[in-house]
Amino acid sequence: MNVLGIIASGVAALFITVALAKSARRVALRPHVPNEPGGHAPRAEALRRTGGATAVLGVGTATGVALWLGAADDAAGSVGGLLAGAGIVAALGLLHDLKPLWTALRLAVQTAAAILVVCLAGLSPAAGVLAALWIVLVTNAFALLDHADGLLTAVGLVTAAGLLACALVGGDPALALLPTTLVAGLAGFLLHTWHPARLRLGATGAQFTGFALAASGALILAAAPSGRAAWAALPALATVALADSALVLISRRRAARSPLRDTDDHIAHRMRRVRVTVPGAAVLTALWAAVPVATGTLVYAELLHPAFLLLPLAGTAAAVFALLRIPAYAPPRTTPPRTGPSRTTPSRTASSGAAPSRTAAARRAQASGVGAAIPAAASAPGAKASALGQGAPAARTAAGHPTVPPPPTGRPAAEAAAAAAERG
Repeated sequence: MNVLGIIASGVAALFITVALAKSARRVALRPHVPNEPGGHAPRAEALRRTGGATAVLGVGTATGVALWLGAADDAAGSVGGLLAGAGIVAALGLLHDLKPLWTALRLAVQTAAAILVVCLAGLSPAAGVLAALWIVLVTNAFALLDHADGLLTAVGLVTAAGLLACALVGGDPALALLPTTLVAGLAGFLLHTWHPARLRLGATGAQFTGFALAASGALILAAAPSGRAAWAALPALATVALADSALVLISRRRAARSPLRDTDDHIAHRMRRVRVTVPGAAVLTALWAAVPVATGTLVYAELLHPAFLLLPLAGTAAAVFALLRIPAYAPPRTTPPRTGPSRTTPSRTASSGAAPSRTAAARRAQASGVGAAIPAAASAPGAKASALGQGAPAARTAAGHPTVPPPPTGRPAAEAAAAAAERG
């Protein structure tokens, strides 16, 4: 495959992706989108979420036409298997966008697609197992980068450019076909997924991008000349994606959270917490990815010693450590203990805080009036009933003994009897 064929494939992928994405964007942003039957929400959000299918169609169509025209030469089997595996993973992602699938099912399909790639590439059993594991790991690592507008598109664009350079330097231009179309397709889709995103890659575009990058790197590594340090250079191209996965796993392990439950603890989320804008997070992450990609490409081209790869790896480790110090989870809610209703009376909640004791005598005095006492007839058994005739309560001394009440009139009893006899 010559250079003109690579350029033509890239141009075709760019134009197809731009045309399809523009049409999908126009439909998704149409003001009056008909509702689904039964009064459900409009389909606009579903169209935005599956917008990555336009990039998949653009890249896949351009690569398939190039293969049909015989552009891959002797590596047609490897490139065809790579495109077929990426298409299977993209179809799985489309189903996941429409209805979430189990994690085990997605891993099983990704593993089957990776096995298809390594079998059609003719790798040895040991190399095939390692390549399949690498493809599944890196596919999910890149897919996790789709947590902010434009982030995965920018990082994928930088990584695909590095793979393209490695394929051209390695002397096998046929393996540069898919990286070329992927660069063009992601470049055409970048404007639509930039913040604020009108279209999203979704699981369809994210898993296709991750699988294409991982499988292309594995095949370029397997086809690299023996004298090149491909074993160290090509894995460095996935440094940022693997760093994001490590960041998520470590932080969730520390917080005792499930590693499979996605939440706002990725690279861009932590940058947002330190007041970095969404476009700024995408740009910073793309620049971060460009350092190990450029270093790995130069090492693969034998322009740098492999020891230089330790510099971006050390910088990535320091960046992950710094991001771990940014809080990503809200503090747990503390429920105040439930207390019963207060049983205190107003007299017990005075400003002094002390509740005065109330004796039985004080309560009786309050009930009958100040200075009043219980009648003598009620307290002394055998008393005469005439003592209660006046209805006046008996007074008590300081010692508590009842006193003798005065007669009802001031005259003696004898004079009263004589006056009654005279009237009679």
